[in-house]
Amino acid sequence: MEQSGPTYDSGSGGGAPVGVRIQHNRRLPDFLQSVNLKYVKLGYHYLISNLLTLCFIPLIIITSIQVSEMNIDDLRQLWIHLQFNLVSVVICSAILVFGLTVFIMTRPRPVYLVDYSCYKPPHNLKASYDKFMEHSKLTGDFDESSLEFQRKILERSGLGEETYFPEAMHAIPPKPSMAAAREEAEQVMYGALDNLFSNTNVNPKDIGILVVNCSLFNPTPSLSAMIVNKYRLRGNIRSYNLGGMGCSAGVIAVDLAKDLLQVNWNTYAVVVSTENITQNWYFGNKKSMLIPNCLFRVGCSAVLLSNKRKDRRQAKYRLVHIVRTHKGADDKAFRCVYQEQDDQGKTGVSLSKELMAIAGGALKTNITTLGPVVLPVSEQLLFFATLGCD
Repeated sequence: MEQSGPTYDSGSGGGAPVGVRIQHNRRLPDFLQSVNLKYVKLGYHYLISNLLTLCFIPLIIITSIQVSEMNIDDLRQLWIHLQFNLVSVVICSAILVFGLTVFIMTRPRPVYLVDYSCYKPPHNLKASYDKFMEHSKLTGDFDESSLEFQRKILERSGLGEETYFPEAMHAIPPKPSMAAAREEAEQVMYGALDNLFSNTNVNPKDIGILVVNCSLFNPTPSLSAMIVNKYRLRGNIRSYNLGGMGCSAGVIAVDLAKDLLQVNWNTYAVVVSTENITQNWYFGNKKSMLIPNCLFRVGCSAVLLSNKRKDRRQAKYRLVHIVRTHKGADDKAFRCVYQEQDDQGKTGVSLSKELMAIAGGALKTNITTLGPVVLPVSEQLLFFATLGCD
């Protein structure tokens, strides 16, 4: 098909005008470009995700038609047939009941995140950038190079001007001690839990599972025992105290609580996550051990989990999948966050230069593991189809 255009003058001297015919070929529209493929993909997703339901619909329709066409005589014949095959009917019924019982007993129970609370320290514990640098200088433990290093890390850390130090670290000189560390732990944990119980109207005696995690501070009695004593929790509570688990301790604690809720019916679980810096402040000049001073501050969170059906409507979230990836078998990953003493015998936590690369690799592995669990079947089929084409 052709479409004629106008004739144009070439603009040449005194010669005759030169005509130029412009032709347009009309082609069929490119549907791949004109149709929004995301809707096609969405329809494909719905089709694959509901494939089992779509397969059952014809069977249900056919069965309904057959049942509707049955008369009294057909029902009488069916009853007689069942009477003569009573043993088979009993066996099939027993198998069906047993299968349903096993399914109900073994299926994963839903776990709900009812509510959570974060501790808000008092205003007098606030530590701005200037206050941090001033106190670090007044301690007399850091040389000029270390002070400048901490200043640069602090500016690039992303922390705001409204972070908080424990009370013992506001003193000049600082007064880290076991008593001060206990006081910090009690202040943050009890503050978060008081707020959580107040918001949810849950009686502490109804808590059946308690998981507390704190990497660097593990006194005796444990932090979980301190909470049990404070709130007079019941004697058969399942209490756990996790230590040395690093930045992933919060997820590990939630995973543990979720697993415990699978085998303990109709109960609550509380997960408390915190870190204690009173006894773990580094007063040396090793650069890799100064970084935690600039990153860690006072804080605590408390989470209330439940497997009770009545909490389904009021819960903020439902826990579906938790995937854990452990890189401890690799030596570099094992030592990337390492508590040790420097040459002067001062204890601190050393962060290696490979930390970001190792964390990125662990995150990539974790997402790769999580993908098949959370992606719909349609996306997984598309992924394998793409691999096949490549």
